[in-house]
Amino acid sequence: MDIYQSLSSHGFMLTEQIAGKIFEVLPERGPLIVIIDPNGYSRPSDPEEFARLNISESFLKEVCVTIDDGAEPVITSSNDCSIVAGQLATEESNYGYVFVVLPQYNPESTLLNIDLIEMLLNQIGLIAKLIEKNNFHYEVQMKHYRVCGQSETALN
Repeated sequence: MDIYQSLSSHGFMLTEQIAGKIFEVLPERGPLIVIIDPNGYSRPSDPEEFARLNISESFLKEVCVTIDDGAEPVITSSNDCSIVAGQLATEESNYGYVFVVLPQYNPESTLLNIDLIEMLLNQIGLIAKLIEKNNFHYEVQMKHYRVCGQSETALN
């Protein structure tokens, strides 16, 4: 795999934009969000806190496989944390997976709040759709400007 291609790919850039927008609006003592791109690279909203939770990469991969098998959202637990995970995708593209990690939540309290957690997952999906649509419109606008610029150059 060419690392430079993956760093400049459309999907990588959009996943980075999605993570940035989501992480900047999270409350300080709110849930921990982890976004895993299709290549398996994870981006936690709070890397230090995520490291303290000691959630293994193999566990995260197992959850991703479960999501790929059609179970969504996945509700599970690991190391005294409840985890709710789903696919991060739009109609156009798959950007990976999103995990809502709730430290010190037990499965019962997670299930009591599942509607709010699913609403959060849906809002993250909406953010992805809006960023994707914004980028598409920007690309169309830039193509239009290039065509207009080339037409003006040809006239001179």
